Amino acid sequence: MRTSLNIPEETLAEFDRTWQAEGLDSRSRALREAIQEYVESHHRLERARGTVAATVVFDYVHEEIIEDLHEIQHEFQSVIDTTCHVHHGEWCLEAVFCHGSAERVRNLVYRLKDFDAVGRVSVTLLRADSASDRTS
Repeated sequence: MRTSLNIPEETLAEFDRTWQAEGLDSRSRALREAIQEYVESHHRLERARGTVAATVVFDYVHEEIIEDLHEIQHEFQSVIDTTCHVHHGEWCLEAVFCHGSAERVRNLVYRLKDFDAVGRVSVTLLRADSASDRTS
């Protein structure tokens, strides 16, 4: 299937340098692999059950989201143990350390991903109730 994407030129140029440096055959192959990794990451998060410990790391444009971010952090305070925040000019990097219901942590992640001002959200499940729920 063919599809088209709108990607900033600098992002596409970096993507091209990356897949070429890895020795892949084509941009299409690299995109398929990137999409597969995205899907697998989603499924790992969706399969988590019970109580989990996790880190959620994300970057964002400070002025565009800070008030909404504070509201979200208060809404999810039952699963947020602590946060670590650093400023880098107009954007910030935040690490949120979570412990609690997998469903609540999942909902927090999805809320963060829903903002245009948030660049990337990375989740690492550190511990789950059963070995079958663990991911690395």
